[in-house]
Amino acid sequence: MLSFTGSPLDRADNIRGDKDALAGLMNWKARLLALDGLTPSLTDEGRLAWTTLADADPDAELVFLGLDEGKACFAAVPPRGDSAPRLANPALWDLMATLPTAELALYGGARSIVDWHARHRFCAQCGGTTRIAKGGWQRTCENCGADHFPRTDPVTIMLVEHDGRMLLGRGKGWGEGRFSALAGFVEPGESLEEGVAREVLEESGIVIRPKNVRYVASQPWPFPSQLMIGCHAFAETDDITRDETELDEIRWFSRDEVAASLSGSGPFIAPPKQAIASYLLNWWIER
Repeated sequence: MLSFTGSPLDRADNIRGDKDALAGLMNWKARLLALDGLTPSLTDEGRLAWTTLADADPDAELVFLGLDEGKACFAAVPPRGDSAPRLANPALWDLMATLPTAELALYGGARSIVDWHARHRFCAQCGGTTRIAKGGWQRTCENCGADHFPRTDPVTIMLVEHDGRMLLGRGKGWGEGRFSALAGFVEPGESLEEGVAREVLEESGIVIRPKNVRYVASQPWPFPSQLMIGCHAFAETDDITRDETELDEIRWFSRDEVAASLSGSGPFIAPPKQAIASYLLNWWIER
């Protein structure tokens, strides 16, 4: 199972907009996810720590995360949002490697939503102050009444294949020898397939036809709010023109080289197991 998937929570959408039902769940049984800003507190056993609503800052906004075996789960919005959305905190990588899958998924969802609230306290339409609504799955402007909703940003991450070889790149600032699949945000007005073809062409000069793109898997990536959409595509060409503003290196790798690198003994450092790029490369090898 991919990291950040498999949350055990019932999102209980029907409760979010029912103020009376939501208020009825805010009792001594309710659980509050223990966060230090956006970083989770852990128990001695390395699990997510929970407290009660009595421990919440009385001025903090609370987000209803959902129900866990009938118990309402909440998280408090921190004073500030994520100032390093590209996962600059090394401790988070350790967290992803040690937390149980279900708890990591729960934390990822909570992190993404409270981070959004922390960064959207003012209306994008008029600049007025916004307040939390629908249990935390909406903000409403107190001045003009505009409603704002949590965003999810689609990112295509793609395996590009040509004659049994895989195209991988090393991004700017990455460690020496570390390669991964190409990726990029989907732009307004384009399909996922068109996004794949455009990003690959921009970063490598390689031509892909949208009709030759297939979906493989997806992964929520809460740093801060991406949905990584894993795809596979066959390239029409193999002559590389590197985008020097995005990549330090880009090259083709054989199937044997990719397999060896995934096992830790190949010509490049493979993506961490928690990332969808690792899943995609293993899918390609096993396919």
